[in-house]
Amino acid sequence: MLEEEYQLEYFKSNGLKRKICKKCGAAFWTRDANREVCGDASCAPYSFIGNPVFKPHSLDEMREAYLSFFEKQGHQRISRYPVAARWRDDIYLTIASIADFQPFVTSGVVPPPANPLTISQPCIRLNDLDSVGRSGRHLTTFEMMAHHAFNTDKNEIYWKDRTVELCDLFIESIGGNLEDVTYKEHPWIGGGNAGPSVEVMIGGLEVATLVFMSLGKMANGRTPIELEGVPYYPMDLRIVDTGYGLERFVWASKGSPTIYDAVFPEMVNDLMISAGLENLLQSSELAKILAMNAKYAGQMDISGSNLIKMRKEVAKTIGVGFEKLQALMDPVERVYAITDHTRCLAYMLGDCIVPSNAQEGYLARLVIRRTLRMMNEIGLETPLYELIEKQMKIIGPDSFEQKPSVINEIIENEVVKYEQTMERGARIVRKIAGSYRGKKEPVPLKELITLYDSHGIPPEIVRDIAAEESVEVDLPDDFYSVVADMHSENDEGVKEDPYAALRKRIEGLPPTKRLYYEQVADTEFDAMVIDAFDNYVILDQTLFYPEGGGQPADIGRLLSENAMVKVVHTFKLGEVILHRIEGGDIRRGVQVKGVIDENFRLTMMRHHSATHVLLHAAKHVLGPHIHQAGAQKGFESSRIDLRHFKHITPEELQKIEIEANRIILENQKIVIEWEDRTTAEQKYGFDLYQGGVPPGKMIRIVKVSGDVQACAGTHCRSTGEIGCLKIIRVEHVQDGIERVEFAAGLSAIAYMEKMEGLLDSSCQTLSVQRENLPSSVDRFFSEWKDQKKEIEKLGKELGELRLEGLSSEEIGGISVAVHEVNASPKELVSIATKFANEGGVGLVAGGEDRIHVVAASGTERINAADLVTKVCGMIGGKGGGKPGLAQGVGTEKENLSEALQQGKNMISELLK
Repeated sequence: MLEEEYQLEYFKSNGLKRKICKKCGAAFWTRDANREVCGDASCAPYSFIGNPVFKPHSLDEMREAYLSFFEKQGHQRISRYPVAARWRDDIYLTIASIADFQPFVTSGVVPPPANPLTISQPCIRLNDLDSVGRSGRHLTTFEMMAHHAFNTDKNEIYWKDRTVELCDLFIESIGGNLEDVTYKEHPWIGGGNAGPSVEVMIGGLEVATLVFMSLGKMANGRTPIELEGVPYYPMDLRIVDTGYGLERFVWASKGSPTIYDAVFPEMVNDLMISAGLENLLQSSELAKILAMNAKYAGQMDISGSNLIKMRKEVAKTIGVGFEKLQALMDPVERVYAITDHTRCLAYMLGDCIVPSNAQEGYLARLVIRRTLRMMNEIGLETPLYELIEKQMKIIGPDSFEQKPSVINEIIENEVVKYEQTMERGARIVRKIAGSYRGKKEPVPLKELITLYDSHGIPPEIVRDIAAEESVEVDLPDDFYSVVADMHSENDEGVKEDPYAALRKRIEGLPPTKRLYYEQVADTEFDAMVIDAFDNYVILDQTLFYPEGGGQPADIGRLLSENAMVKVVHTFKLGEVILHRIEGGDIRRGVQVKGVIDENFRLTMMRHHSATHVLLHAAKHVLGPHIHQAGAQKGFESSRIDLRHFKHITPEELQKIEIEANRIILENQKIVIEWEDRTTAEQKYGFDLYQGGVPPGKMIRIVKVSGDVQACAGTHCRSTGEIGCLKIIRVEHVQDGIERVEFAAGLSAIAYMEKMEGLLDSSCQTLSVQRENLPSSVDRFFSEWKDQKKEIEKLGKELGELRLEGLSSEEIGGISVAVHEVNASPKELVSIATKFANEGGVGLVAGGEDRIHVVAASGTERINAADLVTKVCGMIGGKGGGKPGLAQGVGTEKENLSEALQQGKNMISELLK
């Protein structure tokens, strides 16, 4: 960034001087003429530990102090957003307060919910997961207190000078000394935007960042600024994007050795006692070590080998042996990490994230399993769900949508899965360790990531088991951070556009008027053909619904004076709707009549509205965490994928079906409205986005009973028009996803008639009434099992009788039996094996269309596989096996006698 970006009038008029840090070389602003370093922790040690720089505040007190201050300064306080970023399709978790307003507010598509505004937004970042507990300052979950202003050329709220002034005023309001504050210049880049920023330092701790977002990646004809080799362009919107770390302000106000002691005093105390570490609570030596530890951690990146380096520096400074320091710190650090992780899980699960092996569910499971492992390592027997529930009470139960009882069930389910993983993992790891021992190589990081991603096996388990096998493991200290980073963003990337040529062809065409929204009950319309090429027709308006949102496209016909064609597919590119046709030619400029397939459209409407009803019924029965993971509407049936932490039971499925049909029978009106996106989000929350995040300022809201979604599909006018809903089946498609297949309306009746037909057919076969079918089937099945056992018993006895009637002859001192026997393949194996078990050779064959040949040898002089190969080859077949037992088949029964004789001759030659 250019130096001019930081030449603020506020700095100059308030006596701040621009200096260059003697350690890092960065520019910073200060009121202290003698200051030579920027004040960042890597350049200046923490000075607030034991010497607080603000008045003492608890979390709640500091949050309220901040929000109240900015309210008095003309900002509107708004409620926090969920930690599951369901309004985004690029990230899974809310990582900053500005993420609440990306991409639609920050791009200028929609207005902000207030301007200016203030918020305290819980954020989750797992990229420093391995540092949590160790560094004294890292957290997975933190609240980003913020104030935002969205400026345009026509509406300037405030910009740089006022932003820095507000920061100073707030710091003063909580007892901070502005002489101790430095503002470090630091260009900011993130999420496709950029701008100058200043990092606010006090006591060696960065407590806030003030970003002036003014650049974007989208080319707009303005002169670009190159940052890190990427061109950025000045935006129309200039955004004040601030972030004040709530927990850091509290830490600096208390001056405790670590941030965990400042933020979670009661929780840390309770866990230390539960872990049997209560003797350390009053230890002045531990407080000294923790303070020293935090000081060094603030001055270096503790990932990788730096953690050991830091430990050695601390040990040397306080005169304690490295091993003793490690032994003392390990359990305490685990207590800190567990305290942090349980708060993270309170937010994740409380905001209805379902643990799974994909997306945000993967990240929740990652934190759960890491917490369980650390609890086991320090012998903490308090159930995990109790710790999470305690954190929820501290945060405030009203902050969450999910019930603690459901979270309890989720955690119990995850604990069982974790234990099963541990049992299975040992066998898998031993096998892999053995393969690397053979190669004389350590188990690489790539293998550890695969074991964790595919099998859920923690790297510590791999390391311990591999050590037993004398194999080393390439396990970095930041393993979990690496894994979390891999799964924190939607990495589908930019896919090749299959319609690129079509998009180019239709450039410049006007938007197609969408009659399917305006005339929902109509099936015919008139239109003008504005373009026609290949097999595509573009009309000025259409009733044909284009494929989207899991709903198939309408089908039907187009009629002109000279042609009638079928419309076999309809799809939308931008604002233009294309109709793919078959069976004729429609020319540009002609008037046409469109006729949609009424039965197909009505079925799609019923199935789409039924999908919304079913989702609402599932939430009613299973809980608010139920979220749509995908849906597909069909003609005979449709399906919806639900995020749920366990299999849906038959009883639950029945309750869902009854609740859905209750809603249908109430004939509730289905309301469809276009609403401003910001207004809709504030009114209905982010469960709006079940089938994805639609673009644009205005979004189409569909209200079906209690279900409210942003949806572009076609719908019935009331739930009664759905007719009825029948759940066909439920299947577990992947971990955390249950697929419910169902039918609605006439499709549901057709399915039920089909089932009734199968029922009647079964009753007719068994000659019983419907009500007697279950008991009759049970009786017949029991009798069948008994008869099967009897048949097997008789078959065994028959085989023994057959065996007694089969002769053998001695050749070369070996008993040899060669026979054609009318027996099953299983019996043939039993007969041949009987002779082999007595040290002889058995060659037997039998069957009608397919001749089964079995040879068994009890002597090394005869190879049963060679014998079967020869015999089967003579009867037009193949065979093989092991020297002791082999089998094969053939079809030329007329050659069987000769083949068996040749087999006997082969045995004789080998034995003589």
